[in-house]
Amino acid sequence: QVQLVESGGGLVQAGGSLRLSCAASGRTYWYTMGWFRQAPGKERDLVAAISWSGGTIDYADSVKGRFTISRDNARNTVYLQMNSLKPEDTAVYYCAAANVARTYYFNPAGFGSWGQGTQVTVSS
Repeated sequence: QVQLVESGGGLVQAGGSLRLSCAASGRTYWYTMGWFRQAPGKERDLVAAISWSGGTIDYADSVKGRFTISRDNARNTVYLQMNSLKPEDTAVYYCAAANVARTYYFNPAGFGSWGQGTQVTVSS
C-alpha cells in the first residue's frame, strides 16, 4: 500500500501561484498519479492526472492553461504547479495513486490511494 503526503498548500492572493508536492513512500513508478480537490460542501473533483511515464496528461477544464502536473519518478514525487489562482480554486487538494499499474485513468474511480490533503486558500 503506497502512502502519500501532500505539502505546499497555503494562503495566496488571487493571481498568485503555489506549487504542491506529493511524496510517496511506496513505489508509484508504474502508476497514474492524480490531483483532486474538494471545496466545502462539494464533491471531490479530479483536477489533473499524469501517466506513469509522464507521456499522457489531462486537466479539468477549469484549470487548463493555469495548472501543470509533473512527476519525478526518481524521487517518487508528483507536483502540481498552480498559476493565476482564483478564489474558486480554494479547496483541500489531495494526491492520489491509481489502483492498477500501467493503466492510464482520468476518472476518479481509477484511483484508490489518497493523501491526507493540503489546504489551498485563494483570497480575492
